[in-house]
Amino acid sequence: MSKTEGFYEFLTEDTDARICESIPDDQCTHLPKNFILNVFNGSLTKFAEKLISPGLTLPWILSFLGAPLFLIGMLVPIKDIGSLLPQLLVSGKIREKRKRKPYWVAAGFTQGFCLLVSAILLAFLDNQTLISYAIVFLLLLFSIASGVGSVSFKDVTGKTVPKGERGQMLSYRSTFGGCLALIAGGTLVFFLKGEDSKWLYVALFAIAALLWIFASFIFSAIKEQPGSTEGGRTPLEEIKIGASLLKKDSSYRNFIITRALLMAIPLLDPFFILLAKDVSKENWNYLGYIIVIGSLAQIVSSPIWGRLADRSSLQLMRISAGLSILSILYALVFVYFDSETLNFYYFMPVLFINGVAYSGARLSRKTYIIDYAPEKERPTYVSVANTLIGLFTIVAASFGLIAQHFGLAYQFWFFLLLLVACITLSFTLKKV
Repeated sequence: MSKTEGFYEFLTEDTDARICESIPDDQCTHLPKNFILNVFNGSLTKFAEKLISPGLTLPWILSFLGAPLFLIGMLVPIKDIGSLLPQLLVSGKIREKRKRKPYWVAAGFTQGFCLLVSAILLAFLDNQTLISYAIVFLLLLFSIASGVGSVSFKDVTGKTVPKGERGQMLSYRSTFGGCLALIAGGTLVFFLKGEDSKWLYVALFAIAALLWIFASFIFSAIKEQPGSTEGGRTPLEEIKIGASLLKKDSSYRNFIITRALLMAIPLLDPFFILLAKDVSKENWNYLGYIIVIGSLAQIVSSPIWGRLADRSSLQLMRISAGLSILSILYALVFVYFDSETLNFYYFMPVLFINGVAYSGARLSRKTYIIDYAPEKERPTYVSVANTLIGLFTIVAASFGLIAQHFGLAYQFWFFLLLLVACITLSFTLKKV
């Protein structure tokens, strides 16, 4: 037995003959190597996502640059809109190719390039306003590339990793990436506390860029057998097919609505950060602690969620939504009870619980759609869902008006109702 096969069996606890009914027979030979490469690739990208995050690190950097508040508030919507809306337009083109892996590789290099250019601009330009807008524009390009890679990744995963092991593979990507991010967060906490230099942020961009580039080389080594090219369609034809799927497949339609409601979990994070700043009267850098909390949540939960996703991704959706509701109720204590004894450290469980919930939500929706979609139509199923979620994100960008006009309490109750509706609707979905 090779070291690769041994490591694969250690991760999956698969000591029996491999079961490859859900992938082509000629892919079964490469399964251990593909599984391990996928884990390593994802570990690097998840680490990079922790270093440069539209929900946390980028707002911190743009705030350092003195960017206007409206620009900072648009970071997460731009990331989601850029990554989700174009997918319907490219899925038909991807289907025309016998191999879909090169699309992810090209997207990964593009994402690394965008981060590298951001690092160079931040290092050598003095006009902070120009740098801020340039970084946001590069984020849009980064996100479009991410959308192309997402369609390719799900299709390649469906071809190279069998059902029953996809959730574990996704969870190990998150776990190992979280471990690397935990080291980075710990460094910020213990060695760079109080550091507020542009060179620190230049380093974050540069390291994240290199991680994406290395991840692209790793993904290029995955052995993907040529697949079916039937059904290659123009974007207009793809839209028509997508509309047909929504009309005839009620479970798929309800999944998209459920997934949209599940977005309340990541949308909560910026408001939790706002409340954390209100709770804490101290004026120092919490960035390291927040990265550590998010990483711990990912590390602790991902192995458990991965196995649960392979057994029942629907059950994992409900558990994730329920945990997020718990984090909201905990946060409301800090809203309604203004006490001098309630500080940032008491608030940390809110971020941890919601981080655990978000880890489960991501795994559940990814595993469900990969397992649910027919192989030949998988790119269309994925891209239609992501495009519609992108449209929903445009609406979600206005959700912050609730907090602005009515306060954080009403914002939290609004998201709580969305999550209750998510759990309720999930019972209408077909089991896979």
